Amino acid sequence: MIDILKIGGNVVLLFGLIICTVAGAARLAGAHYLFGFESITLFNGGAVLLIVACLAKLELLLNK
Repeated sequence: MIDILKIGGNVVLLFGLIICTVAGAARLAGAHYLFGFESITLFNGGAVLLIVACLAKLELLLNK
């Protein structure tokens, strides 16, 4: 269970960072839509993934 939280938290963290970075860069470049979605929607989705990764890491700390 601990290994799943470690690896899963890191994977979700990377996806969240990538999505937030791409959506933020696209929005700064003036693109309102990216891959058929509004860039702010993708940014919010990336933020949700970052929150999930933080919760997974917090669960690891609490289980020690």
